[in-house]
Amino acid sequence: MTKIISARQAAGLLRDGMTVGVSGFGAFASPDSILEAIREKFREENSPRDLTIVSGVAPGDFVEDGCGLSKIRDEGIISTLIASHLRMSPAIGRACSENKIAAFSMPLGVYGQLMAAIGGKRPGILTHVGLNTYADPRQDGCKMNDLAKAQDREIVELVRLDGRDYLFYKAFPIDVCILHASYADADGNISLQDEPVHGDLLELALAVHNNGGTVIVEVKDILEPCSLDPRHVLIPKFSVDYIVKAQGENNIALAYHPEMTGDLRAMADSVKPLPFSYKKVIARRAAMELKKGDLVNLGIGIPASVANVANEEGLSRDVTLSLETGVYGGVPLDGPLFGAAVNPDSISRSADAFTVYDGGGLNMTVLGCAEIDMAGNVNVSKFSGRCVGPGGFVNISQNTPKVCFAFAFTAGKCDIAVEGGKLVIRNDGKAGKFIKACDHISFSSQFAQETNQTVLFITERAVFELRDRKLILTEIAPGIDMEKDVLRLMGFRPEISPELKLMDERLFRPGKMGLSFGE
Repeated sequence: MTKIISARQAAGLLRDGMTVGVSGFGAFASPDSILEAIREKFREENSPRDLTIVSGVAPGDFVEDGCGLSKIRDEGIISTLIASHLRMSPAIGRACSENKIAAFSMPLGVYGQLMAAIGGKRPGILTHVGLNTYADPRQDGCKMNDLAKAQDREIVELVRLDGRDYLFYKAFPIDVCILHASYADADGNISLQDEPVHGDLLELALAVHNNGGTVIVEVKDILEPCSLDPRHVLIPKFSVDYIVKAQGENNIALAYHPEMTGDLRAMADSVKPLPFSYKKVIARRAAMELKKGDLVNLGIGIPASVANVANEEGLSRDVTLSLETGVYGGVPLDGPLFGAAVNPDSISRSADAFTVYDGGGLNMTVLGCAEIDMAGNVNVSKFSGRCVGPGGFVNISQNTPKVCFAFAFTAGKCDIAVEGGKLVIRNDGKAGKFIKACDHISFSSQFAQETNQTVLFITERAVFELRDRKLILTEIAPGIDMEKDVLRLMGFRPEISPELKLMDERLFRPGKMGLSFGE
């Protein structure tokens, strides 16, 4: 029978060295009250310590003292982190990068499906996702730093079946999980009624419960038995051991947003257009690749801004934009609310979304990138000394027929304006993103060639296509000196298309572009 306990009592259930599952997708579903109680208990008693934390996009909001794993950033609490994205909590990301926490990172779609496999007591999952990338044991085997490599832990192995290579991600035991949801009744049924993101809560709960572990759920309120709408109950009472009423939440993602849950329909113009800038130029150029009726995934950052452009141009109703959280339709959001959308068509679980994605259900994706090499390999998961992890990037980029990477041409502080229909570079970023060879591969151009993917690299000043594992420069921005502003800043020399043309002049003018699917 489910028991109601305090956050401090929940923290008392954790023992040193345990493996603990923690819900969250960025700021969403972060069990902040229990995490705070864990931190306070550690500071008073030096326990629990040396925990292995298992999560998808490990909770955080990019704020130093923010939500999620930032609550348990004290050195000694976490010894190992297994997550798809490691850096939503800046302090935890640094600890992984500085080799203070052993860091493993598997693709997000693999994580959700692996939790389901653990819940079903299967030995793991067999998939093509991650082949020829850092996840492949022939490269790093999901190990993100030296501490991870020093552990006697292999979470993935290469398997040959019917003449083809696959990766086998292995099941492992999880002692406890800590989840956040909207409501519980006193019997322990868990409702996600107010949640714009459903994530992998059910998969994680069953992975723990079905293997004899302890399931703890933090909720906004606890209600009378049988008082919840059964249509919103995701986790049934038999799989919940303890419930905790959250205290003093200040996480914007845990607040009620009716326009994100479908309880209210916001006006389209309630989503304000992006300010006119070089970043908007990138998002606009990516939006030009949308086709009527397409199912499209958008990544975080500049790619998420494609949703804003599509809304401004009146295209949103004729294309379905989606997120790996399981949200379809509407206008996907960015920043700490990335993962949700205003006016979504539907909200499903993340693991279900990756069944669609892995099965080739997407027509196109727009993703970011940190490094691109001369063969067209892309790195988003470990660069500039930072362990980041790919999130859903690997699943999405490997299984989508058309991949558009949308990103700024250089990294670092810059002063780039859009004036008079031209790009004006006053002060460029110091770090180049186009390098000779990627040491860490998140997207394999070899895999892309074998699966006949169409791949574009879209920046504010140039557009490239990937052909036969070579980058071809196909478009350049007005006002740009090709040699000085593009080629000189690359670690290799791309081929120049004989049909090289200027990027569409409408990209560089304020006001609507007048995009339509008739173009």
